[in-house]
Amino acid sequence: MNFAVLASSSKGNCIFAEGNDTRILVDAGSSWRSLASRLRHLGADPSSISAILLTHDHSDHVSALETALKVRQLPLFATSGTIEAVCESVSAASDWPWTVIGAGEPFDVGAFSVLPFSVPHDAGDPVGFVLECGGTKLGIATDLGESTAAARLALRDCDALALEFNHERRMLMDSSRPWSLKQRISGRSGHLSNDQAAEFLSEIATPRLSRLVPLHLSAECNTVEAAMAAARSSLLDCGLPTAALVPPVFPTELLAIP
Repeated sequence: MNFAVLASSSKGNCIFAEGNDTRILVDAGSSWRSLASRLRHLGADPSSISAILLTHDHSDHVSALETALKVRQLPLFATSGTIEAVCESVSAASDWPWTVIGAGEPFDVGAFSVLPFSVPHDAGDPVGFVLECGGTKLGIATDLGESTAAARLALRDCDALALEFNHERRMLMDSSRPWSLKQRISGRSGHLSNDQAAEFLSEIATPRLSRLVPLHLSAECNTVEAAMAAARSSLLDCGLPTAALVPPVFPTELLAIP
């Protein structure tokens, strides 16, 4: 399996994965023009995408869908809560080719076996995903306020992880953001801080881990250096090589999972 992060920020999120001639996207935030350009940069024709899997309904994860589906009616996989929320905000969405999925209920997309798992986030029935192809597993959890037993169980023993390192807590608290927003971000249904993500990583990482990409970094309340330092420290504490750590610099190249 190969994967690449096409976008990851509060402005847009999208992960590309391919295995055995099946190509999928997890989320489609940003603009479709930008995502299609980045796919071509990786050598992947946008028309070769088999499906789009949605973690939740927030705009930074779904904003490219309307344009993408005007170009081609791609199958969409999402929970009923996500579908309902998207349909409330986009009038045309009720006619999109939806497939309803549920947390804890595996399904297949071509060569991929997909396990959705519930995550705590302030959205309509949000999930993370574990993608498996040819015995290789990629775990994706980019919007969650805390680690949970369900998330730890799903993500343990993955070969690669795309994991949220959203903010440095002190930078968030010292920022000029409204107190209500600070509470939302740092709350149990918000986003993982660097320290929380590092602790989460220590609970799920095993010697199988060969790729780790810190994602969804806040432009105002985090730095690449701080997120990388937290991730690196966690890997060292687990006795794992820091060579697994991939800097969150976009657009990334296609990453092979050994």
